[in-house]
Amino acid sequence: MHAIEKQYISQETRRQFFGKSAAGLGGAALSYLLGKDAVAAPAESIRFAPKARRAIYLFMSGAPSQLDLWDPKPQMKPWFDKDLPDTVRNGQRLTTMTSKQTRFPIAPSIYNFSRHGKSGTEVSELLPYTAEMVDDIALIRSMWTEAINHDPAITYIQTGNQIPGRPSLGAWLSYGLGSENENLPAFVVLNSSWSAKRDAQALFSRLWGSGFLPSKHQGVALRSQGDPVLYLSDPKGVDRDVRRTMLDGLNALNQKHYEAAHDPETRTRISQYEMAFRMQASVPELTDLSGEPESVLKMYGPDVRTPGTFAYNCLLARRMAERGVRFSQIFHRGWDQHGALPRDLPLQARDVDQASAALLKDLKMRGMLDDTLVVWGGEFGRTIYCQGTLTPENYGRDHHPRCFSVWMAGGGIRGGQVYGETDDFSYNITQNPVHIRDLNATILHQLGIDHERFSVKHMGLDQKLTGVDEARVVKAILS
Repeated sequence: MHAIEKQYISQETRRQFFGKSAAGLGGAALSYLLGKDAVAAPAESIRFAPKARRAIYLFMSGAPSQLDLWDPKPQMKPWFDKDLPDTVRNGQRLTTMTSKQTRFPIAPSIYNFSRHGKSGTEVSELLPYTAEMVDDIALIRSMWTEAINHDPAITYIQTGNQIPGRPSLGAWLSYGLGSENENLPAFVVLNSSWSAKRDAQALFSRLWGSGFLPSKHQGVALRSQGDPVLYLSDPKGVDRDVRRTMLDGLNALNQKHYEAAHDPETRTRISQYEMAFRMQASVPELTDLSGEPESVLKMYGPDVRTPGTFAYNCLLARRMAERGVRFSQIFHRGWDQHGALPRDLPLQARDVDQASAALLKDLKMRGMLDDTLVVWGGEFGRTIYCQGTLTPENYGRDHHPRCFSVWMAGGGIRGGQVYGETDDFSYNITQNPVHIRDLNATILHQLGIDHERFSVKHMGLDQKLTGVDEARVVKAILS
């Protein structure tokens, strides 16, 4: 047999994967989640029913400062400009941006925290709208990662590995759950504008890529200018009937190629051409906000009418959730405050605060929050010590992987709680550490997937989103 044929035959399709008894998802759960795409699995493989049918991930690229937003340390006020004790840092790795500093002066947050909701969760004054929703939120203050620089860190939390080339979380969910709407992708990505007055870390399409999974599971990025998806509109002189005739002919050629070579990507090409054809009608309807009530638009804030803003994208995410999009991810860049944090962080918080809260309120009003999982967070945290010059009014913070904050809501999450603790310096975790593998395992769990059994054979290995190291579901935050 030709070597290339061996390669093609060894690659499983999603349907083949679920047809095997050891594939990891129960038949009943699959039937509920996939509908007509479900493939029967033996009864003994049933594990649990999903609490969430879909997920929305609000990702703050650049790493928001937990010290100024979510993890109050008022006891640090008297420590202003004092050196971080060596016993706290304990020889932990530093970035090259601060490793040459002769001092590590402590910079207490200049922002006030107050308690909110019945739960009394403490939230920064920079997030007044989100603070109103704390009784629906589980705040994890004890997240951690090994990655200390942006690209490996964001690659790690998105794909489960610091080395590029693995499938993203959204691609895994698309592969495992399929779509509830034939006219929209299962996984959609929205990139937002930001207000901080500085350059931002680049976002690469591999962060929503499919890796070794079939390419139809990669995220579809919607644009804020022109066609939401490139080449979605018909060229001049080509109407729908002509496009349909062209696609039929092209699909027939692709089918012949598939029968000859058995390349799974040929099937993907056929399905994606068909998806693009259907999206010509579904995407304009999705992005048309003219039917939204004025009360809803006002709830998301003044930026909601501007395509590409975080507020606009949050409203689109709700509309996509209504239409069966399995996973939508909104990226918001500009959270990398190495300096001038008091200038830039309030701008970033203002970008996302009202819209994040509105998304939760909107889902809740529509009875959708119970089965929609919402996640908010970044790739790591920030240091208690200042990078660069420290004054009472100005400071910056370096990368800090040893602890940071993330919140989850809806989709079977028990709101009104804070999970995990850090030391007085928000430098080390003192209670209930949660690794990013645990976060991804919990997301999969809420969507009815056992992270330990959800794997794909690639390069002779059973590859998983959560990798080979131990990962656990954070059951304490579940309802």
